[in-house]
Amino acid sequence: MEEKQFELNDVVEMKKAHPCGTNKWKIIRLGMDIRIKCEGCGHSVMLPRREFSKKMKKVLNENGD
Repeated sequence: MEEKQFELNDVVEMKKAHPCGTNKWKIIRLGMDIRIKCEGCGHSVMLPRREFSKKMKKVLNENGD
């Protein structure tokens, strides 16, 4: 299976929606762990890279315009 490509400031869609109702997250930190910020309420979450790759559905906006 091919690795999903994502970069800093990309807006991604996750498989499950956030409790606030939105499904869009902005990548704000890359490394062994990835920090993402909810585009709806501003809540941020840090996930291990492997877990993030499993839960991410697709990249919506590259470099978060």
